[in-house]
Amino acid sequence: MAELTSTTIVRGSEPELQIGSDEHKRLFCRMLLDTHDPYRPAVIPWPKLEEAAFKRLTGLPIWNIAVQIEGRASISVRTYGESLTDPLLREAVLMDGGEEQRHKDVLSKMVAFYGITLDPEPPYPAPRDAEYAFMTTGYAECIDSFFAFGLFDVARRSGFFPEALVETFEPVIQEEARHILFFVNWLAWHRRQLAWPARLWFNLRCITCFLGRIKGRLDTARAVKGSQGDKKKDKNFTATTSKALANNLKVTDLLKLCLTESDRRMAKYDARLLRPVLVPSLVQLALKFL
Repeated sequence: MAELTSTTIVRGSEPELQIGSDEHKRLFCRMLLDTHDPYRPAVIPWPKLEEAAFKRLTGLPIWNIAVQIEGRASISVRTYGESLTDPLLREAVLMDGGEEQRHKDVLSKMVAFYGITLDPEPPYPAPRDAEYAFMTTGYAECIDSFFAFGLFDVARRSGFFPEALVETFEPVIQEEARHILFFVNWLAWHRRQLAWPARLWFNLRCITCFLGRIKGRLDTARAVKGSQGDKKKDKNFTATTSKALANNLKVTDLLKLCLTESDRRMAKYDARLLRPVLVPSLVQLALKFL
């Protein structure tokens, strides 16, 4: 449980990569920087929707929390980036934070275009513990985006949303894959920079952070179940969206689809980089019992 990421390297034809080395850091930072998509939310051509699709979109009770999640993620990642002195790592983390802010901008532009009313946003204060906030954001993305990959494919194939709208969000979904890949490699690299006492403390923080994210997801899932008609029902982006998109899909089929989509999205990047294995491994274990 201490590692929380893969301890093996997926190898292609490239030379073996030493995890924790300067080359490892250069590789995962350059992966993020060099694959940046410079799309601009302000000029996204939002498609006009037929009445049924419009009602499905505006009826999803997720948009408040979706915007707020990205707002908190952005300030957490940017605060950690601003604390770094390593020029390359700082540049990559600040780009990560900028992309999180852009996700928030995309959602804000979309809800404004389709006339969805949001609650007033809360303030997003800079976290006191920048590293822990960055870790919290990273683990939350590892959990949420893994399931979002499968749900996004369900939305694409089922026609729940029109193809034009799905394609508009494709860059956002793929950016989440990049962020996860960057995060799990940062975890492994950062851990190797620490002496054993500090590494033990870091591992304990990782465990606490991950279990905290799991507890938060379970708590909000119970809130969704027990508060029909209450505003609490939009507290969990993934749980609420899954109910809307996958009512007729077996749980096992959805989990298998999430595994397939996660592998497909990660396969676009350098095979020497570590892949996220914690959430996929837990899902594979669950499938043995389901």
